[in-house]
Amino acid sequence: MKFTYNWLKDFVEIKITPEELAHKLTMAGLEVTSLKAESGDFVFEAEVTSNRPDWLSIIGIAHEVAALTGRRLKKQQPQGLKAAKSGQKPVSIRIEDKKDCPLYTAKIIREAMVGPSPDWLRKRLELIGCRSINNVVDITNYILFTYGEPLHAFDLDKIVLQFYSSKALQLGKESRGPLEILVRRAEEKEEIVTIDGVKRVLDKDILLIASRTKEPKNQRTIEQSMPVAIAGVMGGKDTEVTAATKNILLEAAIFNPVTVRRSRQRSGLSTDSSYRFERGVDTDTVLAASSAAAGLILKLCGGKLALARSAGMSLQKKRGIDLDTCRLNGALGAKIPSLKIRKILESLGFKVKAKGKDSFSVTVPSQRQDVLSEIDLVEEVARIYGFENIPTSDPALAAQLKDNRTRDLVAQVRETLAGLGLNEAITYSLVDRESLAGFSGETTLEILNPLSQDQEVLRPTLALSLAKAISFNLNQKQEYVNLFEVANLFLSASGKPREELYLGIALCGTRELFLEQGLVREEAGLLHLKGIIETLFCRLGVKGHSFKAGRGPAALDIYVGDKHIGRMLKLPADLKARLDIKNKEAFLLEISLERLFGFAPTEKRLTPLPKYPGITRDISFILKEDIAVEEVLGAVRDQAKPLLAQVRIADYYKGKQIPGGFRGLTLSCIYRSPERTLTEAEVAPLQAAISALLTERFGARIR
Repeated sequence: MKFTYNWLKDFVEIKITPEELAHKLTMAGLEVTSLKAESGDFVFEAEVTSNRPDWLSIIGIAHEVAALTGRRLKKQQPQGLKAAKSGQKPVSIRIEDKKDCPLYTAKIIREAMVGPSPDWLRKRLELIGCRSINNVVDITNYILFTYGEPLHAFDLDKIVLQFYSSKALQLGKESRGPLEILVRRAEEKEEIVTIDGVKRVLDKDILLIASRTKEPKNQRTIEQSMPVAIAGVMGGKDTEVTAATKNILLEAAIFNPVTVRRSRQRSGLSTDSSYRFERGVDTDTVLAASSAAAGLILKLCGGKLALARSAGMSLQKKRGIDLDTCRLNGALGAKIPSLKIRKILESLGFKVKAKGKDSFSVTVPSQRQDVLSEIDLVEEVARIYGFENIPTSDPALAAQLKDNRTRDLVAQVRETLAGLGLNEAITYSLVDRESLAGFSGETTLEILNPLSQDQEVLRPTLALSLAKAISFNLNQKQEYVNLFEVANLFLSASGKPREELYLGIALCGTRELFLEQGLVREEAGLLHLKGIIETLFCRLGVKGHSFKAGRGPAALDIYVGDKHIGRMLKLPADLKARLDIKNKEAFLLEISLERLFGFAPTEKRLTPLPKYPGITRDISFILKEDIAVEEVLGAVRDQAKPLLAQVRIADYYKGKQIPGGFRGLTLSCIYRSPERTLTEAEVAPLQAAISALLTERFGARIR
């Protein structure tokens, strides 16, 4: 919003400099983004927030200036306009839907002289960036910026000529009925040429101002009406005011903000009028703005007011709010006297009546659509009183930290996975329905109005997003991809949509490791996923997990106890081909963190480091592939209690020396006692018992 210093001074006496005024307005919430001297005046440009449409007018800003400077608004002399008697046929107004147009007013001014605007009017408009056209159009723009009420002037004779020149309406002059202004929705594919010279094809979402006539009873009924403007947005080219105009139809109205917004979007137009209508125009300003515009036209253009008509409501019901000054001061932490509070509110245009010792009954002016409750009045007082004048104080209550277990556990998951060398990914929650085939059988939640085909549904799985990330990284010549993502999935169990926090991990490609033996190239596989998730379980303190064969040749389901919490799989060939993943295997893991966190202990117990050294013994053997290693480890732990402190797989091998259907394993056993240093005589029998267990129970062959 642009305005000038001298324009403001027409409505309020200002004694401070433009720079001081800009600072005060900014501190009160109307941020002045630029101020420059030009042509003997000062031009302000301010950023107006969407909840303050009253600041889109000089009078609205003048209210603010008066409150901030302690000055009174200058009284404006009302225009005492009376319509002269005319022998012309009357003009009537009809509104098809009062929701689209609650109020419409029309004034007819005849025998006006259209020409250049006087210097003061032209200069004032040009300073704020509005091009001067002619005196009538400039007056409507001047009133628009002064009152915040958009107006439009039509050439009345062109409206009549346009209507009766229609091929369908070739009537004699004596047969013409009274002209009617009709506010209606456009018909599908109806056309209008707007003032900018562009022909626009309309639809039913666009609100129109149209002309219509009522024929005498002995004539046929005319159903057609001719559009003359897109309501609240832009007028039509065929009815614009030019130097040849003599008779003027002056429009001032209230249009539904939603309707104007749709009309603006559908027509591809954005104007000063639509900008204000979309944010809400004060109903009580319409009549005042219309009268002020008509008065200026009569003064600068001559002519006479022949008709003044309106349709719809003209008054808006006033809102009343009770204000308790004790609550106000309590909310601000200040001690503002009641008299000062009353003076501030009255300077902003509120009507204030004493209701009790510490309370007021406040009537909200119609232009303040943003003030709805007591706390809004508190904000108004604080703005004008000055936030810098409110004393600072320490909070009465000490801050209390609330435990957020899920947040802390998620942070631990991220930290653990990053420590294992994985990279965190963030992918879109919206995916296309076609790509989900093969990744998820869940019922999807669809977007009613998707922005594109790639964003049709909310994802029920992380697997698709991470698989696409693998494909993208491989196309960027990455040899090894290791990603994880923590995000909500959108599920629809039993028809009830819900969100659930999940962890997804993706591995693909070959990585290089520098070990004692030298450079080693290692391909990603399911065992790597298994190792990552077991490390995570260990860090979280989750026990009792297991892996069971899932659906598919290379898929495992993950359980804690008897509860299914996730799955891991090798990406099938058809899905790899669809994603253009070539010559590499991709592995994905997906776990419900909400279910997993239910098994994480709330308390951590630390055990001291062992006092006595342990003894390590290894056993190498050949085992059938169909025997689960977890079952073997469990049996070994039971066999060597209580001196077996740890048992793990130290080596896994398949090659020429191992028969088909078998695999070579090496168990590493650590024996330790909390009371003493163990001897070989104590460890040897346990080691022999484990070897016997492996051969007798599992059919293993010791190497």
